[in-house]
Amino acid sequence: MNNQNSSKALARRHLDNRLDALRSQNALARPPKGWLRAIRDALGMTTRQVAQRAGVSQPTVISWEQSETRDTITLGKLREAAEALNCELVYALVPRKPLEQEVRERAAQLADAQLGRTHHTMRLEAQGLRAEDLERERNRLIDELMRAKPSQLWEDQ
Repeated sequence: MNNQNSSKALARRHLDNRLDALRSQNALARPPKGWLRAIRDALGMTTRQVAQRAGVSQPTVISWEQSETRDTITLGKLREAAEALNCELVYALVPRKPLEQEVRERAAQLADAQLGRTHHTMRLEAQGLRAEDLERERNRLIDELMRAKPSQLWEDQ
């Protein structure tokens, strides 16, 4: 594995470790009426009071809350609202499964496709591999693909 690919694999494992805590918590799911409304209600603040703190109009705060529930609020507006509520905006993309697993599964898909074509041709020529040889070759190919340039894994085949 070349140095650049090695550092990418290390970075992927490091990021997976950081994301593990977020991935396993369903507590981060947005409340039905949105985080802005939930925090505002928990603090006992009115939309007028939030507007005053943010330096915007009351209808703007109502618009922010509605936009959040429709997934149309911008990060900038969400940050403004968070500041008015004395909150920290935390933004993250949390992969559904570990990144290392995602990469390995993609390499396995490519290996299976490549082996499927090769094995089919070999069987036609009465040279098919035994199951254990096929599995060994599959694992070798997966490892080889993972050592290759990572962006090549995501090219459409």
